[in-house]
Amino acid sequence: MTRIIDSVRIPDSQLAREITEYIRDTESELLFNHSSRVYYFGALAGEKKGLKPGLELLYAGAMFHDIGLMPTHSSVADRFEVDGANAAADFLRRRNIAKADIDKVWTAIALHTTPGIPQYMDPVIALVTAGVEMDVLGLSYDQYSDTEREAIVGLYPRTPHFKEEIIQAFYDGIAGKPETTFGNVKADVLADKDPHFHRGNFCNVIRCSHWAG
Repeated sequence: MTRIIDSVRIPDSQLAREITEYIRDTESELLFNHSSRVYYFGALAGEKKGLKPGLELLYAGAMFHDIGLMPTHSSVADRFEVDGANAAADFLRRRNIAKADIDKVWTAIALHTTPGIPQYMDPVIALVTAGVEMDVLGLSYDQYSDTEREAIVGLYPRTPHFKEEIIQAFYDGIAGKPETTFGNVKADVLADKDPHFHRGNFCNVIRCSHWAG
């Protein structure tokens, strides 16, 4: 059955059903529910901003965005974002999706942990990141109504300790290849030159967000 929140729904298509089945069978329940919420929050953000993404492509980007954290899809040397982007591209290529559309999904996943850039790109790319930033960091928490938030979490629950569990999932997925975490070079320059500079901390932002758990 198609699940609807206001006018947003998971596409009722063979491709979307295959994506759902594949991700449900591959990811942990934590990441499956998180990815599903990312889709809904991203799609709702698109409505609020007047953006019109291809919803099948947005669904593919949202559902595959963290698959690179799974041991079955983790490469030896690539960033987990690239592993996820490659997995999505392979999945879509086998189903004869157009290269231009595959490229959108690939870029959306590859950039979803790179703030400040995706919002200026194609709606699929922008809205995958918007959904991630809402569900993990609560950055646009007040832009959603209580009804919207509660409906999405009702369909795809957040665990009581979601914040610590998602941090642990990230750690488990990247701990074996720390060289892939090389960060924002601008922060490195500021830390080197400005004794008063304090780096932002992703984990602290999660723990201090509006979300419970």
